[in-house]
Amino acid sequence: MIVNKHTIYISRLLGDLILLNFSFILSAVLAQSWEILLERNYMFLLLIILNFSWYFTSNILGLYQDIYLREYVNHFINIIKSIFIIILLTIAFIFFVKENLFTRNFIIYLSFFLFFSINLWTIVFRKVLKFLRRQGLSIRNLLIVGTGDIAEHFKKEVCDVPGFGYKFVGFVNEEEFTKKKFDELQSSLMKNKIDDVVIALSDNSSKFLDEIIRICNINAVKIHLIPNYIRFLSDRFEVSSIGNFPIITAREAPLEEASRRFLKRLFDIVFSGFITIFFLSWIIPIVSLLIKLDSKGQVFFYQERIGIKNKKFKLIKFRTMYQSSTNQEFVATTPNDPRITRVGKFLRKYNIDELPQFINVLKGDMSVVGPRPHAIPYHEKYSEYFEEIKLRHSVRPGITGWAQIHGLRGDVEDEEENRKRTLQRIKYDLWYIENWSFKLDIQIILITIWQMVSGKTNAI
Repeated sequence: MIVNKHTIYISRLLGDLILLNFSFILSAVLAQSWEILLERNYMFLLLIILNFSWYFTSNILGLYQDIYLREYVNHFINIIKSIFIIILLTIAFIFFVKENLFTRNFIIYLSFFLFFSINLWTIVFRKVLKFLRRQGLSIRNLLIVGTGDIAEHFKKEVCDVPGFGYKFVGFVNEEEFTKKKFDELQSSLMKNKIDDVVIALSDNSSKFLDEIIRICNINAVKIHLIPNYIRFLSDRFEVSSIGNFPIITAREAPLEEASRRFLKRLFDIVFSGFITIFFLSWIIPIVSLLIKLDSKGQVFFYQERIGIKNKKFKLIKFRTMYQSSTNQEFVATTPNDPRITRVGKFLRKYNIDELPQFINVLKGDMSVVGPRPHAIPYHEKYSEYFEEIKLRHSVRPGITGWAQIHGLRGDVEDEEENRKRTLQRIKYDLWYIENWSFKLDIQIILITIWQMVSGKTNAI
C-alpha cells in the first residue's frame, strides 16, 4: 500500500472543505435558523466563495505541504492565517450585501468551529499518517549519493525519523566513482526499487553530477540536490548577480539594527510582564511549597552565566537538585542523575524550572528567545570546540531558542558525542542570530509551549 503525496493532499483538502461547509451551515443554523438560511439563499453564494478561497489560500500558504516533515505549530500558524482570511471575506460579504441577521453571532460561531474542527482534523491526520508509516506503509526508498558531513547529517535528521516516510537504503561512496561504480549505482536503483536519490557531493566529486543525474533520470528516480555551499544560504545572505555572474552577498545580522533590537526588547518586556503577573504570581507559591515538602533547601537556584557582550549575570531557576549537590563544584546534569529530586524531575520534564528566568528577562539580563546561556565552567571548554563561540554573545541569551526546540538541550556523558552535540547547538544558535525575525521568535515560543504541554522537551 502506498499513500503518495497526491493522496495525502487530496485527503486533507477534502477533509478541510467538508469541515468548512459543515461549520458554515452549523453556525448559520445556531445564529438564526435553517428556514432563514434557506430564505436568504445568497448566503450559499458566500459558501461557494469561501470554498474557492480556502482552496487557493491553502495552496498559497503551503498548508498541505510536508504534513509530517514540520512541527505541528507550523501547520497551526498556517491554519490560523487561512481562517483569518475566511473570516475577513465573510465580514466583507455581509457588509456588501447589507445582511442584518447573519452578523456577529454567525461570525463568532464560524470562527470557533473552523478553528476547533480543522485543528483537530490536522492532529488526527498526522497521528494516522505517523501510524501508517511506522507500520511500513507510505514509505519511499531513499539512497544518498555522498558520504560527507552533509550526507550524514541528512540521514540523521530525516532518514532516521520514521514519520518522514523514508526507508534509508544506503550511501554511495563518492570517492570510489569509476565506470564500475556507476554500473553499481544503476543496479542498486533497480534492485532496491529506489524512489528518491539525495545527492550531497563535495567539491571534488561535483564533476560526476551529470552522470549521476543521467542514471537517475533513466530509472525515473526523483532527484534531490543538497548544494555543498548550503551553509551560506540563509536570510543573512542574498543571491544576486554582478554582470552574468551569480554571487552570494553577506548582510548584517538583523539584530544589529537598533529598531529591531527595540522591537525585540519591547516584546520581551510585554510578554514577560504578562507571564509574571498572570502565571508566576500563583505558580511560584505552589512550586515553592512542593520543593520545600520534597527536600530541604532554598526554593531558587542561582548560577552565574555568560550574557550579552560576555557580561556575567545570575540566572534564576527553581531548585531541582538536593541542596548539598547544588553547593558542590559544578557538574553537568546527565540522564537519570541521582542528584535530581522527585519534584525536580517533574519540573525539568515540563521546563517549569525555567519559568523564574522571566525575572531575568525583565531585568534585562535575558530575552525570551535566544541562545541558551552557558555556565561559566563550560564556557572555556566549549570555546575549544568552536573558536567563534563569542558570536553567540552578540545578543541576549534566551529562556528558549532555536537549538532547544530541536532537542539540543543539556550535555551527555560520552565526550565525543557531547562535542558533536555542542557544535550542533552552537551552529543552531548562530543560525538564529543570522536569521532573526519577529515571526521566528513567535514560532519558537509556540513550539516551546507545545513541547512543554506534551512533555517532549528532551530535557536532561
